[in-house]
Amino acid sequence: MIVRYLLAALVAGLFSGVLMTAAQEARVVPLILHAEEFEGGEEAAPAAEGTTPATEGAVHTQEHSSLGAVILDVASYLSPVSVAYAHAGEDHDEGGIMFGMSRFSGTLLANLVAGTGFALLLAGFSLVSGNPITVANGALWGAAGWLAVHMLPAIGLPPELPGFPAADLGDRQAWWIATVILSAAGLYLLFLKQGIVAKVIGLVVIAAPQVYGAPQPSDISSNVPAVLGAEFAVAALATTLFFWIVLGLSLGFANEKIAKAD
Repeated sequence: MIVRYLLAALVAGLFSGVLMTAAQEARVVPLILHAEEFEGGEEAAPAAEGTTPATEGAVHTQEHSSLGAVILDVASYLSPVSVAYAHAGEDHDEGGIMFGMSRFSGTLLANLVAGTGFALLLAGFSLVSGNPITVANGALWGAAGWLAVHMLPAIGLPPELPGFPAADLGDRQAWWIATVILSAAGLYLLFLKQGIVAKVIGLVVIAAPQVYGAPQPSDISSNVPAVLGAEFAVAALATTLFFWIVLGLSLGFANEKIAKAD
């Protein structure tokens, strides 16, 4: 039984990862391309036709050829902390090729891995908590995952375009990880536990990292227009919401098919 549910999670995660890639290419990538024109203190030449930069949360906005870059592509999806700052000052290879893969292929691979991982986490949490994911409540499960992983952390650390100022990467990642854990715990207490005390504790746990505050840069000046950054934040959060809703619904559909087969 558990093996079948894990297989269902794998299928749902792969399916959601493919759709997420399409959504990023349509909504997020064009904004990153535009923002890259403002990097370096002056407007640069537009990107060549056919190039595909990485998207926030899934891929790089610059070209890498090392294995570490591929790993960061996958890891970056887990956090709204832009990896552009992690590679400041590095030299970049031409062509956007990683082990024979285009950057679009790397994006797709990263989303497939991340989608599978999130699906397994969501399915595992459902099994442990004793609350099955179905088509009827799949969207709610997905929305909860989006809140914990993306929306609530974005209150302190919104998705960032390349060229935007940012605090130390390690500090931002530490705050983001703590916020995700506390947000997930708070949502569990708020929606899956009975009693007013549990719900109050849940609200306090969710608010704690926001009250503490996310690390912020000392200098907030940037060549990238603020309106472009706002558009990017909305697009990034919208595409991740789409991903999580699809993930919850597809996981619920797969679980119901397995239950009927049994």
